[in-house]
Amino acid sequence: MNAQDILKELQSLDAQNPGAWPSWARNGAVILVAVVLVMLGLYFVIKPQYEELEQERGKEASLREEFERKQKKVAALDAYKEQLAEMERSFGTMLRQLPSKTEVANLLQDISQTRVASALEEELFEPQAEAPKDFYAEVPNRIVVTGNYHEMGQFISSVAALPRIVTIDEVELKPIGGQGSRSELRMSALAKTYRYLDDGELMEAKPKKAGGRKP
Repeated sequence: MNAQDILKELQSLDAQNPGAWPSWARNGAVILVAVVLVMLGLYFVIKPQYEELEQERGKEASLREEFERKQKKVAALDAYKEQLAEMERSFGTMLRQLPSKTEVANLLQDISQTRVASALEEELFEPQAEAPKDFYAEVPNRIVVTGNYHEMGQFISSVAALPRIVTIDEVELKPIGGQGSRSELRMSALAKTYRYLDDGELMEAKPKKAGGRKP
């Protein structure tokens, strides 16, 4: 049977009476229906599952990105904790360089001995009023000394090398007029040291700060 004969037979089939169809037509119809059902199954069953799979893949990518962000935050937090610990260690080291109230007199004596060791003559060494800060107090001392440039430099260098923190501010350096060598200089400066406030002083300072905020 050629294709033309098959086409004629298909056209002559009665759709209302499939039982009268030849066996090859019935088998072909069954196969066609089966293929259609399979395609419909793929479309209505497999497609939603495929779409769900794609959604899960999207969620996986999102979760992976979120995990990487959190991992970076954890790494940054660890670095921050390490920096904070280093700051606390540095702060403790600096705090240990501040004398207590009872040690200030010894520190002032050290400054005076440094002046003597530098061969400077002292004209004035006058403690000024303390200036309390958050957890420490500035202890300024007005000094006036005379000597040559080399001696001045040695004094400043020796003061900077003291184990306690001492700063030299408001430096005014002038040659000494009148008698004496032209190399002689007079230096006026404010030598500041710092001491930490003890617990009692800190507690005493808190009410004053609180009272200062009141209108």
